[in-house]
This record gives sequence, C-alpha cells and structure tokens, in this order.
Amino acid sequence: MTIGILLAAGAGSRFGGNKLLAPLHGRPLVLHAVSALRPAVTEIIAVVRPGDEDLAVVLAQAGAHVVVCDQATAGMGHSLACGARQVPLDCDVLVALGDMPAVAPHTIERIIAALAAGAAIAVPSHQGRRGHPVGFAARFVPRLRELTQDRGARDILRSSVNAVLEIPIDDAGVVTDVDTVTDLEQMSQRQPGKQHGGPSQTP
Repeated sequence: MTIGILLAAGAGSRFGGNKLLAPLHGRPLVLHAVSALRPAVTEIIAVVRPGDEDLAVVLAQAGAHVVVCDQATAGMGHSLACGARQVPLDCDVLVALGDMPAVAPHTIERIIAALAAGAAIAVPSHQGRRGHPVGFAARFVPRLRELTQDRGARDILRSSVNAVLEIPIDDAGVVTDVDTVTDLEQMSQRQPGKQHGGPSQTP
C-alpha cells in the first residue's frame, strides 16, 4: 500500500495568506492536488497548521485524513514528520505539496509503480529538474518520522543518493508551484494540464 502525505501547513506568506483555498479553475487550489492523489493512494494524510480550520474542513470533506501539526511554523520537516507518524511502518509513502496543482495523475502512478517494483526512493524530474511528488519505500518511514527544521526530506535524499531513482517525466507539473498571486493568475489563464514549470522545494 502507498499512503499519500499532502503537506498543506505552509503560511503562504508570499501569497498573502489562504493560498491553498484560493480558487483555481473553479475550486480551491489544494483540491487539485487531492484529486490527483486520490485514485492512486490508499489514504491521503493532509498536514495543516494550527488555526487553519477552513482548510481542514475542505480537506476532510474531500476525503483526506487531516492532521494538525503544532510545530508547523518551525518548518516543513516537522510537518512531514507529523504526517509520517500516521503512516503504518509497512506502507510506502508519497510526499506531495498542496501548492502544486498541476501534477498529472499518470505521473503519480509512475512513481508508485517504481516503488512497487523495488525502488527505495523515486523522484520525478522534468528537463533535468527534480520535483514532486517524491516516493519513499516503507523502510524510510522511521526516518521521515524523525525529521525536523525546514529541510524536509532533503537530507534523506542526500544521504541515500545511491537509493534514489530519478524518473524523467514529460509533466511540467512536477516543477510547477504557486507561491504568489501572480503565479496563480498565470496558472488560471492556462488550460488545466497545460501548466509549465516554476520553482519548487524538495520535501
């Protein structure tokens, strides 16, 4: 089984707040990520920050198991660890970001298939740039549970470089995120599935 961890605990400070609830193509931004994950994973664990009740409600109504991370303000590593603590030790993990709405479902299927075929860590790349979501075999769940600070899982990827399978993907969505209102406006002007790359942060 593969569990999806959806990181939705950022402050959205560059956006001006409430980024994940901003409308994109007629629905909240975060629900695009949920929709891409839902068919491929056994469960979606969505990590939110304290006080984001509206976001928590939207995610719960979409079928996600919502977890409030009290240490979310200390960095992405804490949020990821919080989500990983909800994952059984015998399950693979797919780590996705709530502000990346353009990832294609077939990309997620390829990452999960790589894990099922024995990959320890599966990372999509587009035109030489690594992106999201990132898959981790079950044996990495204990290490994910111990993450801290704002480095996410980058230290795991660096210390396990020989275990990383990089999968070239013809999907710019893996490197396309929404940081600012301008990013959202530009994405809104494109047809769904036609987005192209922007900066992203490794989990």
